[in-house]
Parts: sequence; structure tokens; C-alpha cells
Amino acid sequence: MIPVRGYAGATVAVLGLGRSGLSAARALREGGAEVIAWDDNEAARDAATLEGFALKELAKPGALDGAACLIVSPGIPHLYPAPNKVVRAAWDAGVPVDNDISLFFRSFATPAWDNFERMPKVIAVTGSNGKSTTSALIHHILTHAERPTQLAGNIGRGVLDLDPAIDGEVVVLELSSYQTDLARALTPDVAVFTNLTPDHLDRHDGMGGYFAAKRRLFAEGGPDRCVIGVDEDEGRYLANQLSGGNGDDRVIQVSSGRKLSGPGWSVFAKKGFLAEMRKGKQVASIDLRGVAGLPGAHNHQNACAAYAACRTIGLAPRVIEAAFHSFAGLPHRSQLVAEKDGVKYVNDSKATNVDSAAKALQAFRNIRWICGGLEKDGGLEALLPHLGGVTKAYVIGREAPSFAMKLGDLPHEVCSDMVTAVARAAEDAEPGDTVLLAPAAASFDQYDSFERRGEDFIACVERL
Repeated sequence: MIPVRGYAGATVAVLGLGRSGLSAARALREGGAEVIAWDDNEAARDAATLEGFALKELAKPGALDGAACLIVSPGIPHLYPAPNKVVRAAWDAGVPVDNDISLFFRSFATPAWDNFERMPKVIAVTGSNGKSTTSALIHHILTHAERPTQLAGNIGRGVLDLDPAIDGEVVVLELSSYQTDLARALTPDVAVFTNLTPDHLDRHDGMGGYFAAKRRLFAEGGPDRCVIGVDEDEGRYLANQLSGGNGDDRVIQVSSGRKLSGPGWSVFAKKGFLAEMRKGKQVASIDLRGVAGLPGAHNHQNACAAYAACRTIGLAPRVIEAAFHSFAGLPHRSQLVAEKDGVKYVNDSKATNVDSAAKALQAFRNIRWICGGLEKDGGLEALLPHLGGVTKAYVIGREAPSFAMKLGDLPHEVCSDMVTAVARAAEDAEPGDTVLLAPAAASFDQYDSFERRGEDFIACVERL
């Protein structure tokens, strides 16, 4: 646990008692704060009561009187589409609103660091797609290189559940836009931006607000190094804003699919080969085509970002390359579940939006595509140019017929549920085919998370 510093003897309110909220409450108490907490969910309140936290309905008049701060969990809207009523109450009472990410950055460094030979570092990763894989890959590379490391944030543990730093440690944080948007303190040593595609637009009032939330990780804390994916205009804009001019190696540009040139520092992947360029010269190259845990161009982009982040802290290219080959990938992200009679079964349930599904579809050929679910804003039009490798679609979800109608001339079958879709795809599949779950939609019409949807796919495959 990271005890929160700066609130000893003060009253701090915590709104939301899920994983991050309870973690923040414990760390605040460990740091000497008096915690008052609330969650609209009765089970969450009961769990907090069992841990001895005082409950107080924070939306009631006067509930925040005397509070030094309000800590808000990431799932609770603080501005769009409308501020939570407790957040409004904090504004009216003049109580600062913050989150656990900010508490971590304020509390991670301690006087004990004065005795360390190598200062601990924080690598923070954000973006629309690939941030989980990139974060896990960085952590894996560090582990392979025998560097002390911990992984937390939007993946793994809550940030305040981390152990206190030790000499030379590197903490890897995956941060969502919900987390970066509200945090008052954001001071990573290395910040990584993977890419930007439409997602969570209701929480940020459109693409501009969404990008602004991501940008805060770079603009607020002034990281020593920035790794920026430049395959979209927003990334190119961000890289340009952060750079002091040609040859500024504080900014490393990353791309998948095109060669980057110029006097600066860049890492790109093209036709399956990763190249590192510095001052106009290639200094390293890695063949990614045989890396089983990183299939497809989208994973090659993740590999470039992780490679660049690890190079900033001094790891050698061959050490990173060796670690790539032992990386198994993450569940529900281009996860090879099984291979039977020459047919591969791949679980990419995390492909909850059109862009991530398009990238998954480009990673394979002869695809039997399981898709559908709760469709997100923007429709499926942007996905249609990427269906060339799909032999047939098998559509699931409560609105499967309407989803199927938007697939144009693509051969398809409305299956509604996962059991039927997997069975029909397996019956139709021929040697060399890939049965791919890449829904291009949220899971909440039939499942409570993309993980549960992926687990259902795996269970159906295992029953074949």
C-alpha cells in the first residue's frame, strides 16, 4: 500500500467504493486522514462498513462541510454527460475534487528515496486502443530484464495498492481518459500515447474533450520522455507541441505501417519489422513476424511503443527482442484459444469499438467473424472497408438482426447467442480459417463485461 501523504488529521470524502475507491480509502486512512465514504450501491457500502469506514450520504446538504478533498472513482461522471450530484455539491462547498491517480503521484516519492542509488521511475500509458497490451508488455520486458517492476492502474491493481518503491524500480501504469481527466497531479517520468479513435465520447462531450483528457498526461506533469503514436493527426499534433524542434530526443515518435524519417528519435514497424531510428540512422531492427503473442499491425504498434518506452530507461534492443518472444499476450486481446483440425479460434472480446475490431480483422485471413452486441455511437460504416478477409459473419446480441443489416453484402448469419455462433462458425470452417470473436460493440446487452463475453467464447470453443 502507498500511504497517502498530505492529509494527516484532515477529513477526506470518498465517492464510489469499488476497487479504486476502497483502495483510496485504505491508503488515506493509512496516511492519517479521517475518511467519510459513500456509494449508491448497498453491497459496496456494506463492504466498506466491514472495513470500519464511516458512511455519509455525501449529496445531503452540509455533508462535505470541513472536508479537505473529495476523491471520486473513475466510473462516476464529474462533468459530462452531467456532473454527479456529489461533485456539484463539492463545487458549491469549495471542496477540491480529485482522484486516486493524483493521490498516488503526490505520495509515491518519500524521504527514503534519498538513500536509493537509482531513483524509481513511473511509465504511464494512455490512448484509445492497445494501452493494456502496451502496459503489460513493458512490465513483461522489465521483468525479463530483471528490473524491479509493478503494474497497476486501469490494469491489475489499483495504484494505491502498490508496494512502496524500492531502489531502481519501474512502476508501469495504464491510465484511462477517465483517470487522466480528473487527476490534479500527473507526473510520470515517461508518458506513452498509443493512438486516438472515437470512444467514451459521452463522458467527454466529443472527440475534442476526449483528446484533451488524454493530453493532460503530457501537458500537466512535463514527463522527461514522451512516446507518441503518430498514426492519427491528434498524435502528430501532440508530438509537435511537445517537441522543442528537429532532433529533440525527448519525444519519440511511433508508427505502425509507415516509415518515419528525420533527425529525431523514432520507432516504427513496417511489413513486420520494427526499426529504431536516431539522428537519421537506423540503430536497431527486430523481426516481429514470428512473435506469437503480438499478431497483426495493431500489436506491432504496441510493440513499438513498449520498445521505445523501455529504450528510454536504458534497456538494450536485444534484451527487449528476447522478451517479445516470451510474451504470451493478454486475455481477450487477439488471444489464441485453440486450434483444431487446422482452424484457429481467437478471442478478441476487448474489440469493443469499430477501430479495435478493424485492427483485429486485419491481423488474420479467411475469417469466420463473430460480431455484435451493444452498438456504440458512430455506427459500423468505418468498419466496412476492412471486411475483405472475412468469409462470413455470425452475429450475436439482442439487436443482432439490425446489426447484421449494416454489414452490407457480407455473407452473414444471425445467431443471437454465443453458443450458436461458435457452433455454426465451427461447422462452416475449413482448414486455414480463423474463427475470430471481435464484436465491434460493447457487451452490456448480454454480458456484464467484455471479459465475461470472452470467457463465454472460450467455454464454447472448449466444448467443441
